[in-house]
Amino acid sequence: MVGFLDFRNRFIELGCFCLNNIRAVYPGFQQNNIVRWTKKGLLIQLRQSWYTFPECLKIPDFERYISCRIYKPSYISLQYALCFYELIPEAVTEITCVTTIKTNSFDNKFGRYSYRKIKPSMFFGYKPMVDRNKRGFFLATPEKAIIDFLYLYPQYKTIEDMIELRFDEDFLKDDLDIERFNKYVERMNCKSLTYRTNVFKRAYNIE
Repeated sequence: MVGFLDFRNRFIELGCFCLNNIRAVYPGFQQNNIVRWTKKGLLIQLRQSWYTFPECLKIPDFERYISCRIYKPSYISLQYALCFYELIPEAVTEITCVTTIKTNSFDNKFGRYSYRKIKPSMFFGYKPMVDRNKRGFFLATPEKAIIDFLYLYPQYKTIEDMIELRFDEDFLKDDLDIERFNKYVERMNCKSLTYRTNVFKRAYNIE
């Protein structure tokens, strides 16, 4: 029988883990152990078959790390990434991601996680990041975060719509890599998106 202290020592450094991870270390591991430990508050369930330890609630930025672990493949993009880069004025707490598998969402003690599906050919434009605890996650570049947003929210299609989004104009003029932006749009190979990104550039006088 697996004791919790031994289990904790094996998995605490991993941060979050799934049943497959557990059974790779403990062949024949009984899932009722997980159920019992979760009921006692010794574990936190992140989504079906994924868990972590309560002490991880105190780790800064841990919510970013688990976002790309509990649903793969995925990277952080859309509203959360736009907020991360301070491109939009609103504070965003929901972790918004894109994925090549089905659209989904999860709620756990770290917050709400949403995943929007895109085509595999559109799954690019992100970079590996390391948080303050040296844990890695994937984050869209500013250019791709904007493009993902305009692709997945096609209701924004006029100059007035774009202006209402209140993107930071200083960032767009000084920090946005327009060459990368245009290359990404071309690579997305979507006529309606190309139209909306052109409207976006006109709205914010981006050349």
